[in-house]
Amino acid sequence: MDHFVVSARKYRPVTFDSVVGQSHITTTLKNAIRTNHLAQAFLFCGPRGVGKTTCARILAKTINCQNLGDDVEACGECESCVSFQNNASFNIHELDAASNNSVEDIRNLIDQVRYPPQTGKYKIYIIDEVHMLSQAAFNAFLKTLEEPPGYAIFILATTEKHKILPTILSRCQIFDFNRIQPKDIAYHLADIAKKEGIETEKEALELIGQKADGGLRDALSMFDLNVTFSTDNHLTYAAVLENLHILDYDYYFKITDALTAASVARSLIIFDEILRKGFDGHLFIVGLLEHFRNLLVCKDPATVSLLQVSESAERKYVDQSRDADMSFLLSALSVASQCDINYKAAKNQRLHVELCLMKLANLPNILQLHSLAAVDETAKKKVEPQQSVNTNEAKEPTPVYENQAKEVSYSNGNVAPVVQQPVIQATAKPSKLRSTTQLTPQDPTAQSGSAKEVAAPSNEVLTAQQPPKILLELTLENLQQVWHEFADIRKRTKDSTTEGIALNRAVELVDFTIQVALDNDPQMDALQSMRYDLLGYLKSKFNAPRLEINARVAPHEVNRLPYTPAEKFNYMAEKNPYLLELKQALGLDVDF
Repeated sequence: MDHFVVSARKYRPVTFDSVVGQSHITTTLKNAIRTNHLAQAFLFCGPRGVGKTTCARILAKTINCQNLGDDVEACGECESCVSFQNNASFNIHELDAASNNSVEDIRNLIDQVRYPPQTGKYKIYIIDEVHMLSQAAFNAFLKTLEEPPGYAIFILATTEKHKILPTILSRCQIFDFNRIQPKDIAYHLADIAKKEGIETEKEALELIGQKADGGLRDALSMFDLNVTFSTDNHLTYAAVLENLHILDYDYYFKITDALTAASVARSLIIFDEILRKGFDGHLFIVGLLEHFRNLLVCKDPATVSLLQVSESAERKYVDQSRDADMSFLLSALSVASQCDINYKAAKNQRLHVELCLMKLANLPNILQLHSLAAVDETAKKKVEPQQSVNTNEAKEPTPVYENQAKEVSYSNGNVAPVVQQPVIQATAKPSKLRSTTQLTPQDPTAQSGSAKEVAAPSNEVLTAQQPPKILLELTLENLQQVWHEFADIRKRTKDSTTEGIALNRAVELVDFTIQVALDNDPQMDALQSMRYDLLGYLKSKFNAPRLEINARVAPHEVNRLPYTPAEKFNYMAEKNPYLLELKQALGLDVDF
């Protein structure tokens, strides 16, 4: 019985050209080798299973190849290449930092760096999972990494670049590896299946590529698992679904059709079938959100390329996106995302998801997507152009008063005057204008609450004009008067001592700018807090839209009353100099 080797090892790339999905990395490395621009340290970072360690080994092998061709690929036949392939090379050393992360391990590595290679040009040190090194080990490694011998090259690999010290990052050339696209993984798996003589369905390989989440090593492991599961060497889509326990996207198409049709029953039955197959409700909600996102992406042909699905699934998404309205998809994403957020906290998680499905199924009725469009078209047809009395367009509603009915006679001989009330005329033509005036009868024999309606003739209508608002002329005298009015209003409503002092300061008028000198910063803050109210009040009184307030803190400009004991004494001494003599004669002092 032959020894089985997993596909991840058996078909591991040995040349730059055989690396899958990292052309930006391999092209740069080949150019560096061709032009002899090799750095003393490289850092390969990226997700797991994307080829970091593989590229490090290929780079080490190619650098020391003795028969390097024009394509900058290792020959695989020279002494250096053969010894590397047999794991017997003395110039290429690999260190697993996950298990060798102490200062002592780094010191042993530094001791090895001192000795030049016996054959070949370079000694290459590959340190995998370098982020696992301790803080002390990183510090011990700094000097050697910055200034190694000319024959030493370090290649570091990690999945967590953020855990590496910035001083280490600054000494390395950093290469970021991308997640491998599902289509590239599917093509690579198809090539391996062809070499192994395994019949496969294209959708099955694409499903493995999607499940691998950008990691080729994970995809190869799942490929081996499914090949072992299928005894007849035939890999089918249904077998992959069953073996990897993946929820088929056909369920999402079915349940979306039920939701857009506002069928609560169908959606609950489909969800029950999903649960009976052993799938988690949270997994279903996450997949439903992804499905709605894909439908939203398909709304624009320019974004269809963002889908990471097979060609047949892409056609289904495009077809269903035509039937799903944009408003429904956006609302459905909002509802489903709330279900996703609160799923873990729900006591009855199945009911939580079912309530979400009920809300989603009721969305078409709430939005009334089709009826809204019909109402909008009907409204457009019913709109008539506005016309005023003088045949010009009436851009705004005009208050109209009835002019004909002046009084109402009752059966007992009493006469009640008619109070004219304004009626807003918006779109109706003058010839069709009719108004009703509700009257409260003044007849004592009339019952309380009764009313009569008087129809006004449509050919005699008076248009009431609003009296223009009289604005004051902007003068210093008028400004001071309005300023004090605002101060009184503010005092009644706010009653702030600081605001009152600030508003009682003298004002000056320079063109359209009001100059105010204040005592201190608290007064400035108080004035700034009511600045917009003050300006609004002033502009409502004056015809001055460019009116501004310029306040400044200038205690020396303000004639204020003495406040402290020293100020009060000096104020009195200015008026009566004998106070100073009295103070000196009696040896008195001001109580500060």
